[in-house]
Amino acid sequence: MSSASKLVSHSRIEIASTAFYAATGIILLVFLFLSGFPPHLGLLGALSFVVAYGVFTDRRWAPWINFILFVGATTFSAYTLVSIGFSNVIVALEMIVYLVLTWVFAYYNLLKKINPSSS
Repeated sequence: MSSASKLVSHSRIEIASTAFYAATGIILLVFLFLSGFPPHLGLLGALSFVVAYGVFTDRRWAPWINFILFVGATTFSAYTLVSIGFSNVIVALEMIVYLVLTWVFAYYNLLKKINPSSS
């Protein structure tokens, strides 16, 4: 099955989910090199790419990896928000947006796999 036919068979939210996870994977891996190689950024970036691939190709293991990424991204975002204490407003807003979008897309992807008739 070609990529174009897969795009037609997916809903807009699945395409948005795939784009979100791929974009965050790129951003996290770029910041991995810019911030002195903290391993959690590399792990979250790699998991984001894996989830993007799994969601796009409808893999059976995608919800499990998505849940692991959900827990890791939530922990990372919450820790960053607590540690900066909203002293840097731009970073705080970025973390809040990342946290909310992670929750929304993880909720949709996990709900879709549990109840396929809801999508």
